[in-house]
Amino acid sequence: MSTFTESRIRQRAQRKVGTLRTAKTVLKEEVATAKTKNSFDIFLSHSTSDAEIILGVKGVLEDYGKTVYVDWLEDPQLNRTNVTAATAEVIRLRMRQCKSLVYVHTANSGSSKWMPWELGYFDGFNGAVAILPVTQSQQASYEGQEYLGIYPYLDEAPAKGNTTNEMWINKSSSASQPWTTWISAPSAFRKTI
Repeated sequence: MSTFTESRIRQRAQRKVGTLRTAKTVLKEEVATAKTKNSFDIFLSHSTSDAEIILGVKGVLEDYGKTVYVDWLEDPQLNRTNVTAATAEVIRLRMRQCKSLVYVHTANSGSSKWMPWELGYFDGFNGAVAILPVTQSQQASYEGQEYLGIYPYLDEAPAKGNTTNEMWINKSSSASQPWTTWISAPSAFRKTI
């Protein structure tokens, strides 16, 4: 198993973008054609500075058959640059409509006002939280920094005896579960310190 690399995620985004459009343009087009949904497999917690990476991550997760909530696609009316009670209430409502939260950890994550709050809220509300590290080079495992280290991380690899990749949740380099097993009982697979 190994982490998602930035180049893999950007390649996935480019499949959707092509040569003539930008990631932000494609995401805006998705906003225009989005159908209102009331439930999602994944709430994608991310930095708005990572448009191309988020397009790629969203595409990868959808390739695995997951429905993904991205706030500025589903709720473009929100002003995420200004923290307000009204915006927070919409985000809370949306998190309650999701089975899990995937925290996309990139170089820009640390500057987000919302990501730590989303992570804490969802952990207290549901507990199905995983970190998706987007790394510069492929890494066999992910330790996480500070509070991110207490959560399991998501990667992809083939199941034993198979060549087709699937999503895995890892609490260490030697303890992993397929997404489908983890999502049915996430609290049973928490990291222990």
